Amino acid sequence: MDFDYGPEAKAFRAQVRQFLAENHDPEVMDPTREGMAQLVDTPARRAFMRKLSERGWIGMSWPKEYGGSDAPGMFEYVLNEELATVGAPLIGKGVGIVGKTIMRHGNERLKKEFLPKILGAEIEFAIGYSEPNAGSDLAALSLRATKTEGGWVLNGQKRFTTSAHFADWYWLAARTDPDAPKHKGITLFLVPMNQKGIEVVNMPCLAGERTNEVFLDDVFVPDDYAVGEVNKGFYYISEALDFERFTLFTVSAFVKKYEALRTYLRTATRDGKPMREDPEVRRVVARLATRIEVCKMHCLRVIAKAARGEVPNIEAAMFKLWLSQTAQEVAEAFITLAGPDAVLRRGNEHAPVDGRFENYFQYSVLETVGAGTSEVQRNIIARRALGLPVQN
Repeated sequence: MDFDYGPEAKAFRAQVRQFLAENHDPEVMDPTREGMAQLVDTPARRAFMRKLSERGWIGMSWPKEYGGSDAPGMFEYVLNEELATVGAPLIGKGVGIVGKTIMRHGNERLKKEFLPKILGAEIEFAIGYSEPNAGSDLAALSLRATKTEGGWVLNGQKRFTTSAHFADWYWLAARTDPDAPKHKGITLFLVPMNQKGIEVVNMPCLAGERTNEVFLDDVFVPDDYAVGEVNKGFYYISEALDFERFTLFTVSAFVKKYEALRTYLRTATRDGKPMREDPEVRRVVARLATRIEVCKMHCLRVIAKAARGEVPNIEAAMFKLWLSQTAQEVAEAFITLAGPDAVLRRGNEHAPVDGRFENYFQYSVLETVGAGTSEVQRNIIARRALGLPVQN
């Protein structure tokens, strides 16, 4: 079996690399940043995304009827991997989560209003799922949407909404039927972030990342801004999360970290001896190289299923779980092999690789949470792939 790119994908990759070289901007591209670059908002970043839009690269896998070009999913994979290689923003949430869900389930008003703006890189979204008492168990959310004339009134709290401090719109899950079984009384809404009654509060995280708590007090949402059928939101969310698990997590970002580890070990010494000659060090490096190749194969399985018009539920869970575990192994390997100096922070003159791995060791914990915790992924695999009973 040939796992290499085909001629068209190779030609597209060359185009992307040339574009990135011609549009290099340190303010936009930072391959040493351990967070996800698309979650940082600056005028330069938005200008960069508009350039991607002008090339027709945002939403290129969408059907032509919605403004896309019906390009194979492999092309979006290639694009995101090349963007991640240089630390540039990814095409992410608007294309994969919001846009695809609206195309499949949204009303005509939502399609006309939001799909062109997503393609034009004119709009940023925050994703409002988690709550203080509903993290991994998303169906336990309690933010209430009460029916009123012409729409709904939202009251409650969200937590870990990473982009809320700069997003234009809130993609929000709320409970619309408190008497229904918990999976069957949830509805998705689109709410402008500047709507009266919304308050965003900073929640500092490990590794210098920012996320937010969002409080909603009598926030009105018109009926037209409910996404799909009322009380069917949990099923739409589950579907959207499958796309998020591979559109927001790229393999090449982890390859860069692995390469930084390998570069360090080429010249590092322990007790006066080159570490690269130590059999245990070589075993660790070989294991990580193998895990990263498996990550690539998992991601390609997701793309292949999505290309057939299917929802890559099991494949996406396997990919996300394996990738986040590999990320932790890369970070832990460096901390272990580099010894006490590895925990020195950036800016310390004795910190190896400028303290990058100390920072990444912290951040690798966060990567096991986004798009569903590792426990959630294991439950999906156990229940849907293996047919095992799962206890909530």
